[in-house]
Amino acid sequence: MTDPNDPSGPLAGVRVVELGTTFMVPYATELMAQMGAEVVKVEPLTGDIIRWVGDTTGTGVGPVFMNANRGKRSVRLDLKDDHDHEAFLRLVDDCDVFVHNRTPRSVASLRIGYAELSGRNPALVYCAVRGYGEEGRYRDRPAYDDVVQAASGLAAAQTNGGEPGYVRTPIADKTTGVFALSAVIAALFERERSGRGQAVEVPMFECMAAFTLFEQQGGYVYDPPRGPAGYARTAAEHRRPYRTADGVVGVTVYTDEQWRRFFALVDRPDLAADPRFATVGARNENIDGLYAFLADVLRTRTTQQWMSAFVPEGIPAMPMHGVEDLFDDPHLADVDFFRSVEQPGVGRVRYARFPIRFSRTPAEGRGTTSELR
Repeated sequence: MTDPNDPSGPLAGVRVVELGTTFMVPYATELMAQMGAEVVKVEPLTGDIIRWVGDTTGTGVGPVFMNANRGKRSVRLDLKDDHDHEAFLRLVDDCDVFVHNRTPRSVASLRIGYAELSGRNPALVYCAVRGYGEEGRYRDRPAYDDVVQAASGLAAAQTNGGEPGYVRTPIADKTTGVFALSAVIAALFERERSGRGQAVEVPMFECMAAFTLFEQQGGYVYDPPRGPAGYARTAAEHRRPYRTADGVVGVTVYTDEQWRRFFALVDRPDLAADPRFATVGARNENIDGLYAFLADVLRTRTTQQWMSAFVPEGIPAMPMHGVEDLFDDPHLADVDFFRSVEQPGVGRVRYARFPIRFSRTPAEGRGTTSELR
């Protein structure tokens, strides 16, 4: 087994300076760290606000902070102070990537714009992850996950016929973080060819608008529109985890073959020939009635009975997990998903490993968070 404290990985040798807080930028750079990059997190003198969320130890190293910043080192600097600002510049002079989530106004006041930093380090990949694109009228507005879920149409897409709702994980932060990761890697790849760095802008609102529109654009993909926006299957009132006789399962019967097998399992093979359900297009138009039928049928057997029927037939299904159940999941144990390491000042902690496998450059990263002295 690879040593979880071994800084090998596909990004080994890449130096990253992060000026970010809460989730979005820290998530992007945490993924970089897990792939072997050396990441230095620059915090204000008071520390990242997320340090104290859920902190039961009084150390300022709470669980969310540890998950978002494992494998990094951190230093606290006041960028408005000339001495600390110079220390920051020296860090950036020696790095490959600088990532921040400051507004254009804040960037100007702190003197950390692309022109200033690339003048000192022409090979720098400068990644600005912000709420809204710099060329738009919202450019200086603050943005958080909930705000962008609302603005991007994502919250409205959660309605199922009721009130809009937020996805109960900071999906806009984390998804934009993955956009930032992919943008940085692409810029580093291009730099290998050109030898030149560049500025990269990753705007949260625009990323999540594109993310939402992928399947939700509907009739608005045509210009002019030929129908309403939305995707019938995900908007169906009865699309949800389903109650069984003794629990809850997640089931997605999707292809023609899967539906034929399902209808046979529930002694309704005739429904496979029903014009409402015979093709994916017809099912999409009648999806809520079909899902209501699915919900009624699933209540007739136990979770284990359904799983024993579904698995041999190749019907996608899993019992409902709570978050705590993940730590006892046998598949995650099979793939050695969790890592235990010693966090200075805190004790033994458990992390989810980087989920992607590389055959030659295993992405394990450093397992702990440390502060520069």
